[in-house]
Amino acid sequence: MTTSALLPRRRDTRQVLIDHVRVGGKGVNAAPILVQSMTNTDTADIQGTIDQVFALANAGSEVVRITVNSPEAAAAVAAIREGLDKLHCNVPLVGDFHFNGHKLLRDYPDCAKALAKYRINPGNVGRGTKHDTQFTQMIEIAIRENKPVRIGVNWGSLDQDLLGRLMDANAALSQPKTAQAVMRDALVASALESAALAEHVGLAGDKIILSCKVSDVQDLIAVYSDLAARCDYPLHLGLTEAGMGSKGIVASTAAMGILLQQGIGDTVRVSLTPEPGGDRTKEVIVAQELLQTMGLRQFTPLVTACPGCGRTTSTFFQELAAKTQSYLRAQMPIWREKHAGVEGMSVAVMGCVVNGPGESKMANIGISLPGTGELPVAPVYEDGKKTVTLKGDHIAEEFQALLDAYVLRTYGGQNVPRTAAELAEPRVIPITAAR
Repeated sequence: MTTSALLPRRRDTRQVLIDHVRVGGKGVNAAPILVQSMTNTDTADIQGTIDQVFALANAGSEVVRITVNSPEAAAAVAAIREGLDKLHCNVPLVGDFHFNGHKLLRDYPDCAKALAKYRINPGNVGRGTKHDTQFTQMIEIAIRENKPVRIGVNWGSLDQDLLGRLMDANAALSQPKTAQAVMRDALVASALESAALAEHVGLAGDKIILSCKVSDVQDLIAVYSDLAARCDYPLHLGLTEAGMGSKGIVASTAAMGILLQQGIGDTVRVSLTPEPGGDRTKEVIVAQELLQTMGLRQFTPLVTACPGCGRTTSTFFQELAAKTQSYLRAQMPIWREKHAGVEGMSVAVMGCVVNGPGESKMANIGISLPGTGELPVAPVYEDGKKTVTLKGDHIAEEFQALLDAYVLRTYGGQNVPRTAAELAEPRVIPITAAR
């Protein structure tokens, strides 16, 4: 278990409110590091967007961003907010604006009111003399509607006028920086100069969040380290265009893990490219597990399981570990409402006698399954003590019943049996049915 003495000290920032959700802050008053996500539906598809926002929020996304790129999308935003409210889903909606945001916010005041925050990319608000004018128009609407703004700079859409100015200044140096280093400087400068302009126009300093997203791990670390040292705005972390599958997960967690360990970051998003037809909520789960495995937050009980070796030729422990983790995650919406603290519960599903008993004893509840050639029995440990030994064809169902009983007893304050022998008629939800 991670102790508080080992955790990084969070960087002090201004605190921003996104509707009812706090971001950043100082010391003990700092908000938890938030998990964000973004829909990939056509926002003009009102019901489809409602469904995906609801799924993301139910998975644990505390802020959800939607694309607002057309009149049809802008016209749909208020209806989306209303539909979510009817579902008692109060997750804040962030509007993602590029190119025509000043027009959409002006022409669709219901959209401007329904959104909890605006995301503005300073590289996509107009070139030349239009840049400051159109940026200012969006900031003035944010002021009028009392909305916070995320100034989100992106490597792929960097303000070319700013970049050109910095490149020219760099070329005049006796020892010029590399082009990549100048681009990193331009990202930070774009964020800070835009924030300064927003405050000059009249937006309060505690209404601004910054981000500078790139797609390379080392560049992300360098950019955010520089940005964090030069301002006290809350920072949103994310590796843009991280990619699919394991590549996207590894790159995102490698970059953000280092920054989080330095105390940098107030909200996070893992920008995974989903498989065709894949579940969008996976990016929420990965972000939660990043924060939880680092000891920064707790969302749902996590299963400790061994990787398997020549002593574990059976796949039963792997299947039980996977089903147990799925079951725990599926139960959390129910447990969260009734059993305070259950999100920090640790569960172990181990495959043989080598590390099985030790890991199970260190978990709140754990099971050590028999390896190849071992006796066909599975001792169960609760809070470091063996409570029962399971055997036979229903170990999975019996372990789940013990898990349910442990949650009710430990986090629900109910006087329920402690061992399988005491469970006369246990209520068992088949673990194979867990989502």
